[in-house]
Order: sequence, then structure tokens, then C-alpha cells
Amino acid sequence: MKVLFIISTDDPETAYNAMRLANVADKKGDEVSVFMLGKGVLYEKCSNDQFNVVEQVSQFGGDFYV
Repeated sequence: MKVLFIISTDDPETAYNAMRLANVADKKGDEVSVFMLGKGVLYEKCSNDQFNVVEQVSQFGGDFYV
């Protein structure tokens, strides 16, 4: 299955959960793409100890666009 995630928020919990879901889909063999748009491009700044978005992005094996 082809899956597209569009993350357009700098809310760390939302971006973290979206990336976790993208990682699960990728590991299950789906063709996954993630687009960071708008405030979503600030994912590195919004990442924190509780919602480590950067770590989730680094684990992602699909197509990733900022």
C-alpha cells in the first residue's frame, strides 16, 4: 500500500506520533512518504525529550521531504 503523511504543524506530540505511525507502516512493508510543510519544517526545533521527533525521523526508511 502507498501511504503519504503530510505534517504541517510544529506541535511536537503531533509530529512525533505521525512519524511513529510512518515508521510502523514502513517496517510493515508499505511504500511510505512523509512531507514536512509549513510549520512542520521546524521539526528539529520542536523535538524534545518527551517527543523526540528527530529520533523518529532518523529511524524512518521511506521518502522524506522537507
